[in-house]
Amino acid sequence: MNTEQMSLLEIRQRGLEALNQALGTVGTIRFLQQFSKSTGNYTEEREKLLEGITMDDILAQLEELRKQKQSDIESL
Repeated sequence: MNTEQMSLLEIRQRGLEALNQALGTVGTIRFLQQFSKSTGNYTEEREKLLEGITMDDILAQLEELRKQKQSDIESL
């Protein structure tokens, strides 16, 4: 394999394939997360995203999703 003739995309794909083969999917993700650059403030962003949403709201949405899933299954 001559990596000098491969495009950067091909090298990236081959590298990810090798990682996945050696570490599995979860291991590959955990490995790659070590190198990802995070920006911003997660806590502040989460508070803004969830502002005004109560646990009851979340539970109601969850129940609605369950009902929809059951309806979809029954319609098969």
